[in-house]
Amino acid sequence: MLKCVIFDMDGTIGDTLPFCVVAFRRTVEYFQKRKLSDEEIFAAFGPSDEGTLQMLIPEHFDEAFSMYLQEYQKLHWEMCPQPFDGVRELLDLLKDQGLRLALVTGKGLPALKITLNVFQMENIFDAIEIGSPTGPNKPVGLRNVLQKLNLQPHEAIYIGDAITDITATKSVSIPIISAAWASTAEIERQKANQPDKICFSIAELKEELLSRILR
Repeated sequence: MLKCVIFDMDGTIGDTLPFCVVAFRRTVEYFQKRKLSDEEIFAAFGPSDEGTLQMLIPEHFDEAFSMYLQEYQKLHWEMCPQPFDGVRELLDLLKDQGLRLALVTGKGLPALKITLNVFQMENIFDAIEIGSPTGPNKPVGLRNVLQKLNLQPHEAIYIGDAITDITATKSVSIPIISAAWASTAEIERQKANQPDKICFSIAELKEELLSRILR
């Protein structure tokens, strides 16, 4: 029986990746005095925000991280003041159905707090696991959620857009629905990595989750 839905944040709950890239670019270019491509920025993703900046600008980290958070918050309100349409209603519906909600994200805590505040989701999730400055750690976060909420892997399901989300959930035997509604979703790569299901809209996700609740 499904008891918990675990969500990713970037590209799943909100269209946050585009402005994250802009915030990183502005910050890194300011301190490194050179232009950065999207490919360079995405190649540095994996650690949390703090970890990425520690890797790119170690000599100016404190100043750079402060600037990044300022840019992140400003761009958040300008470019992504709301989650994807239908997400808030879906979360409320799942809670009404008696499900626990959790969040496992690669974001660091300072940036995540900004996003939860902007989206007015500070009190939605029963468990939250953040990213690590040393590198990807979603399997650890997923195991922590299971332990905190006293769940077996088959009693939870993860919703995430990244290819690494698929490999992370498979490593801990949690089913995954790949989120394919963001402009940044890599749909062909999602298909190639064989998630349990791919949903192309919040409405399709809602239908899929309700069908699993009723099983």
